[in-house]
Amino acid sequence: MKFLTRISNTIMEKFLPDPYIFVAILTVLVLFLGVVLTDSSPLDMVVYWGDGFWGLLAFTMQMVIVLAAGHVLANSPVFKKFLTSIASKIKKPSSAIIIVTFVSLIACWINWGFGLVIGALFAKEIARQVKKVDYRLLIASAYSGFVVWHGGLAGSIPLSVATDGHPFADIMGVVSTSDTIFTPYNLFIVLVIGFTLPFFNRWMMPKEEDVVEVDPALLKEEKKTFPPAERTFASWTERSTLLTILIGLIGLSYLIYHFATKGFTLDLNIVNSIFIIFGIILHGTPQRFLAAAQEAIKTTSGIVFQFPFYAGIMGMMTASGLAIVFSEWFIAISNEFTFYLFTFYSAGLVNFFVPSGGGQWAVQAPIMLEAAGTLGADYAKTAMAIAWGDAWTNMIQPFWALPALAIAGLRAKDIMGFCLFVLIYTGIIISIGFLFI
Repeated sequence: MKFLTRISNTIMEKFLPDPYIFVAILTVLVLFLGVVLTDSSPLDMVVYWGDGFWGLLAFTMQMVIVLAAGHVLANSPVFKKFLTSIASKIKKPSSAIIIVTFVSLIACWINWGFGLVIGALFAKEIARQVKKVDYRLLIASAYSGFVVWHGGLAGSIPLSVATDGHPFADIMGVVSTSDTIFTPYNLFIVLVIGFTLPFFNRWMMPKEEDVVEVDPALLKEEKKTFPPAERTFASWTERSTLLTILIGLIGLSYLIYHFATKGFTLDLNIVNSIFIIFGIILHGTPQRFLAAAQEAIKTTSGIVFQFPFYAGIMGMMTASGLAIVFSEWFIAISNEFTFYLFTFYSAGLVNFFVPSGGGQWAVQAPIMLEAAGTLGADYAKTAMAIAWGDAWTNMIQPFWALPALAIAGLRAKDIMGFCLFVLIYTGIIISIGFLFI
């Protein structure tokens, strides 16, 4: 495995482009495929791209906030001390890889936005404490936990079909999470990945002479200095804890009300609210909170300028019918035994071009549910096959790695050599789950 990962990392280092170049190539490729495989003209595809370009604007802002607010929270004195305390108990590189993977898996199963940020922040803190740990593998391990998100409590597809009046209720009805998230096949996949992936990642540890330790510059933190206080109202409010206490009380009151009335539901907006509210509280004063926010926002440029291109790709895939063409290829070679497996594979392929769980479900559900009805397959399991396909190929799709990479200060090519083997390993487990259970 050490030999294979070394080759994989070398190949990725030489040939994997920057995530922006990757999405630019995908844009051109999808436009070309749309013209060749559908009735769309080049002008049609350009229009579909332009019409869809801002389709993820609200989601882009959510991701900017989850990254920036998570960064602010992690850099608060109390939270940083907490992370440091845990990381300081880890002494060996092997333990670091296992623990950061396990933490990421649990966090992403609870909520993917929470897991993406916390996993990367925890890994970065471990890098400060543990010597001789390969920083690339450490961050790849933190990101690898993301593979289980769609089989967890915040999976967008299982939660969507469990909601009254969802778009496909007339076909499949309202599907309880007991028929999706808590089914034997889904629990098998989650548990096997959960208990074995940490050790698989540890198996990929390079030889000592091949270890790439973290660049100390990535961990260097500039000490914040503030101008001396003045006897003015503006200066007093910037340094006062009173406003922080009042905003904190308002925010905590809302969170208590939310969980009391809606149960333990964690959508992306609530995760962002938690990060912001606790970030404000733990920084103590508005001045310190704003200074941390200004520093954190620097890490979000990749999201701001790349997510619209993925929205444009999604627009082309959807409007041209190209996503349906891909799905029909797999349906054509499926039978009642292999249908769920090939649905999973088709979703994995479509995810490269439509890296949004909700968007992919909207595109693939009509054709896959119709095929399920024809074959007499279970609608709920079909939905979960699409969900797992969407989560699976995220391991080598830079779209979702951007937040972790921004926090870590790495490039996609630094971790994708390891993530490729995570893709292969988890793909085998997921395939077994859908084929035999």
